[in-house]
Amino acid sequence: MFTMINQGFAELPLHEGHVPPYLLQYMKRLGKAISMYIVEVFGPETIVKRLSDPLWFQAFNNVIGMDWDSSGSTTVVLYVLKSFANVDTFSEAGFAVLGGKGVDVREVKYEVEKLSRYGLDPQLLKYVSRLSAKIDSTALQDSYALYIHGLIVAENGIWTVVQQGMNIEKKMARRYHINTDYLTSEKDPHSGIACNTKSYALNLIDIESWRTKRTMLDLLSNPRQILKDIAYVNRLFKQDKTLEQWIKKPSNSIDLDHVHKDLTVLKNINPLFYRPISNIARVEKTLDVLTKKTVESFDELLMLENVGPEFVRALALVADVIYSDTPSFKDPVTHAIDPFAYTFAHGGKDGIPFPVRFDIMKETIEFLEDAINNANMEGKLKRKALANLYGYWHSLQKAFETKE
Repeated sequence: MFTMINQGFAELPLHEGHVPPYLLQYMKRLGKAISMYIVEVFGPETIVKRLSDPLWFQAFNNVIGMDWDSSGSTTVVLYVLKSFANVDTFSEAGFAVLGGKGVDVREVKYEVEKLSRYGLDPQLLKYVSRLSAKIDSTALQDSYALYIHGLIVAENGIWTVVQQGMNIEKKMARRYHINTDYLTSEKDPHSGIACNTKSYALNLIDIESWRTKRTMLDLLSNPRQILKDIAYVNRLFKQDKTLEQWIKKPSNSIDLDHVHKDLTVLKNINPLFYRPISNIARVEKTLDVLTKKTVESFDELLMLENVGPEFVRALALVADVIYSDTPSFKDPVTHAIDPFAYTFAHGGKDGIPFPVRFDIMKETIEFLEDAINNANMEGKLKRKALANLYGYWHSLQKAFETKE
């Protein structure tokens, strides 16, 4: 049995370009020195857990020399760590970074196999990797498409997943952190959330969506009826006035005339959710596959090969429009603050979910400061790392002072 530890995410503006080779070499040296000191003194599980904290992740990013608000920080931190902590150096480093950006995501399923020689369960890690990706792309639909997926594993089996999604229209990237021993989509797993903007979302990991998920699973027992219901809802959102002429109105549906009057209202509530299904043929194909399966949980539904965001949204629309089980539309971003102040896990200035805990934030800074001071590296590197860390800390303080 596993226990939940910590989760969170952050949002960053997209930055183009590449890290200069000389800077990347500097980052690798600095990142390795600090990380291996932490491993040596506190154990590899400590750095794996720390990387699940958005504030700590961002502080580490600053220490090694990346911009505080760069979307590239996720890629760079993962690859800096992976340069010395990977499946081939697992026994020496004590932890490994798997996956990465783009095509490297596909390598996770092969990389975990190499960890079996150290007594780790590759099937469990594959499950963790896949379900984490499905949670942040399918159960949670917030208009950010995942393009980075990193799985960080310690020798004792503790793991952290770091993912990043891109919203091309907003030119923003959102980073998701998951570190848990009992991973499930049945309840909201996010405890650390902060970024500059809020957006529309279909949030099926929110506890308020439990009725919707129950109805969605019940619907799967009658695929033919689901397809009719989806077609009905689709024509509804296309505002086809001849709906009742081509399909029998579902007995449990809401009044058609009333719905037509409220369509604009619904779309204003959540245009990401209240819109037609783009490909009903694909939904039908997925339903054909599900007729041969018994799905008992939402986790199980997410893990099925052909179940993607559009199929899940289609089921949720039917559950809402026809059976009145409305899902949660809460964006995982809880409050908007400056994007470098990823402090939701440490409290919020407005008291949500609790007042800012500067003592915990200070502990993060002091932990890294101690690691830098004691790491095996020359004075010049230490001075540069400490300067970056202090600059980051002063930025955090200033951000909150200006909002007083």
